[in-house]
Amino acid sequence: MSTREYEDELRSERSYVAGLYTRLDAERARVKREYSAALRGNGDNPMERDVQVRALAREAKRLDVADNRLCFGRLDTVSGEHWYIGRIGLFDEKNEYAPLLLDWRAPASRAFYVATAASPENMRRRRQFHTRGREVVDFTDEVLGRPGDGERGGRGDAALLAAVNAPRGEGMRDIVATIQAEQDEIIRLDHPGVLVIEGGPGTGKTVVALHRVAYLLYTQRERMERHGVLVVGPNPAFLNHISRVLPSLGESDVVFMTTGDLVPGLRVTAEDTPEVARLKGSLKILDVLAAAVADRQRLPEHPLPIELRDVTLRIGADTAEWAREEARASGLPHNEARAVFTEIVTYVLTERAIARIGRGWLTREDREAWEQLRADLLKELAEDDAFTAALDELWPILTPEELLASLYTSPERLRAAGADQALLRAEGDAWTVSDVPLLDELVDLLGRDKAADQAAERERKAEAEYAAGVLDILVDRQDLMDDEDHLIATDMLYAEDLAERFLERDTRELVERAAADRDWTYRHVVVDEAQELSEMDWRALMRRCPNRSFTVVGDLAQRRSAAGATSWDAMLEPYVPGRWVYRSLSVNYRTPAEIMSVAAALLAEFAPGVQPPESVRACGVQPWSRQVTEDELPAAIEEFVRDEAGREGTSVVIGPPGVPGAVAPSETKGLEFDAVLVVEPERILAEGPRGAAELYVALTRATQRLGVLHREPLPQALAGLVAIGTPARAGSQG
Repeated sequence: MSTREYEDELRSERSYVAGLYTRLDAERARVKREYSAALRGNGDNPMERDVQVRALAREAKRLDVADNRLCFGRLDTVSGEHWYIGRIGLFDEKNEYAPLLLDWRAPASRAFYVATAASPENMRRRRQFHTRGREVVDFTDEVLGRPGDGERGGRGDAALLAAVNAPRGEGMRDIVATIQAEQDEIIRLDHPGVLVIEGGPGTGKTVVALHRVAYLLYTQRERMERHGVLVVGPNPAFLNHISRVLPSLGESDVVFMTTGDLVPGLRVTAEDTPEVARLKGSLKILDVLAAAVADRQRLPEHPLPIELRDVTLRIGADTAEWAREEARASGLPHNEARAVFTEIVTYVLTERAIARIGRGWLTREDREAWEQLRADLLKELAEDDAFTAALDELWPILTPEELLASLYTSPERLRAAGADQALLRAEGDAWTVSDVPLLDELVDLLGRDKAADQAAERERKAEAEYAAGVLDILVDRQDLMDDEDHLIATDMLYAEDLAERFLERDTRELVERAAADRDWTYRHVVVDEAQELSEMDWRALMRRCPNRSFTVVGDLAQRRSAAGATSWDAMLEPYVPGRWVYRSLSVNYRTPAEIMSVAAALLAEFAPGVQPPESVRACGVQPWSRQVTEDELPAAIEEFVRDEAGREGTSVVIGPPGVPGAVAPSETKGLEFDAVLVVEPERILAEGPRGAAELYVALTRATQRLGVLHREPLPQALAGLVAIGTPARAGSQG
């Protein structure tokens, strides 16, 4: 293409994209008008208006995010058609809704990501735009169908390399314009069960999983929107890092959580040792929990006296044992089974009381007197504090937090439940992440407090009765005898309807409601850093997605948790037998070859069977190391921080506990930075579980520059680092 032809084409593309923005602005203005009208109401039913307002708000948000890089490419078919590809779909309603811009998730857009010179997918050319704001700055073309005859190298090299070389910002960016063929295959995979995406550092597995969510929301909008999507990550910093991706793709019905957030309202304040985390993460803990519940279903050591008005009764071990057997046999959760326990105990006591009180004057034939005496006794028992206290002692209403805290602080209760004494701790309610799935399990084991539910129902009925009284005051039929056609309040409204008017309507967005509801079930769940999850974590997550639709992201080589996965098959097969598939990513888009060669040497030592991902680029900067004394260490760290503060992009210092200004390797999992300084790798290797995996994580966070400071001799696995002399030189290299 000559320079003049290129300039003509560029002007044409600029004009077309400008037209797309004009249409986008018109759509936005229309939605804004309809949104304003919906807020005013126009006499609509309030619930219908609420649904309409929410739908228009979502549409407005979708159109707003589309403003950034609305159109990023074009496909030319062999038949001469031009298909423009972008963030959303735009159509010409005056021309039978002909597509002006194809959504990147549409089936017709797939060729933009997977077509090659050897396999052109019926395409003649792929064009990629470089934009600034709303203007097309330039474009590159790739001719398809003639291997080796492309005008600009391989598939998307220019756009891809520009993206991976760009300085990092505050959060993860979407890759909608540069999705690669192996990534696109996973994003569009039609599998209803569990999809495992495994890949080494920098392979883009997280962002691929998020784009898969956007694709599923596009293809299954109605089913997905009602329940939303849950994304589970390893820590809040990671979730904050990835939280911009889906909104940038126009998707907002997504809840972001760590496993520590799965029980609403619970605060994690402590950390378990690796051994305790392993014990709590194993499915064997289920037997401990069941035994701990059973241990609270007691028999009295001595008969418990119940002094009624006319008779003194006793609850003995025989009565309690019968009631306990019946309650357990009911199959109900503990709190709900209390009603069965209470019913049996009450039956025995009333029978004994009637026999004593009625001796000599009450016969079985005197049914009316018999039933009246029984009713009196039942009422007296229900109001008797000693009887209630006895029930609380023998079959208490329990909360998950109360049961687990009392278990952890009692050697006797741990022993009775068959638990390891390593679970003993001074503060029972100092919750850890490993406690969360146990508390979640106990919600089902204990069940609801039926008495509390019944009290709430009585309150609702009382409100309805009050509302009925209000209606009676509003309506006096005697005043209306001479007006047969007059409508009165009760012709239009029932008491229950009026009572419900006083109830607060839940106007929260789906994300807020789902995050606050432990029983909420999601249509799809994404689990990142999944190799860290325990068997109990998986039980908790499976509860939240009954249809078992998951995208699981991880790398077994980076596992640090003693309770985590050693194989995907062992972890998933019990829950989804035959319903999970495995896909791997092999190309490293983040870590340059110079840094990856150092990390690969470490990987070969602790996981020799794992193939490191192949870096797609080199950065031209060699990673360095410098040995320092304890006194020199703070100044060397400050030198790195000061030097990086003058550069564009992001940086981080990673080190073991006690290093000033450093974060732990585990806190950087899934994150990426332009420059990384790893401090005292020898201590990272020596401290904590799976130290080599921790160091591997630390070494693979950098996209451009990596430096290492060490006090002890450098570990042999890091021999590939270039040794340098002074902090000043470290700054210039790092």
